[in-house]
Amino acid sequence: MLEVRGLGVEALVKGVSFEVGRGERVGLIGESGSGKSLTALSVMGLLPDELRPSGSVKLNGRELLGASEKELSRLRGNEMCMVFQEPMTALNPAMRVGAQVAEPLRVHGTRRDHRAAAVELLDSVGLPGTAKAYPHQLSGGQRQRVVLAMALANDPKLLICDEPTTALDVTVQAQILDLILDGVRDRETALLFITHDLAVVATVCERVLVMLDGEIVESGSTREVLTAPRHEYTRKLLAASDLEASR
Repeated sequence: MLEVRGLGVEALVKGVSFEVGRGERVGLIGESGSGKSLTALSVMGLLPDELRPSGSVKLNGRELLGASEKELSRLRGNEMCMVFQEPMTALNPAMRVGAQVAEPLRVHGTRRDHRAAAVELLDSVGLPGTAKAYPHQLSGGQRQRVVLAMALANDPKLLICDEPTTALDVTVQAQILDLILDGVRDRETALLFITHDLAVVATVCERVLVMLDGEIVESGSTREVLTAPRHEYTRKLLAASDLEASR
């Protein structure tokens, strides 16, 4: 579904190559500054203007690098979506959440009754009766549920999650992860999950890519990478994680 070949972003991302199959859940892990988010933004066509990507990024066989903003806008919210760490970056504080969930359905979707569909989506992420609320009236976890409902509204082929639970407490984090898993499984959506938390990767992902200084230094099944890491950096991440402490 997603094919990245030789992706470079200035000197920050260096020749990154990987694939994510239909319905596959892949984790991209590494410390802050390793290039994870730049990789995701390159896929979405959301890099700052001063950064120019090179290489190839294909979604379902369609080349994204070099595509026009008009072409990318049609794909975003429809075939590929991204959930960020801070949900308020994706929400309009002056707009009711039901209307915001209905927006991608109105722009990209095929359902005629966008408002009713938005209410159904909010129900599906555990937010019944919130369609008329404003973002500031919801908790951080509830706002992230709204963003997830928006991202899944049109059954995207690819969902990218960039540290979506980092700012949430452990209980709410687990609930959001369950919703993400259910959402992508039900739709056979490919998932690229970006995090520094190995425990989250163990919960969500089937395969793991480890990134260091703009390069992928290790990849493999989640079980292989987390139980028998080959690269010294991966071993350091594991030693510092809750997973290692729980063994």
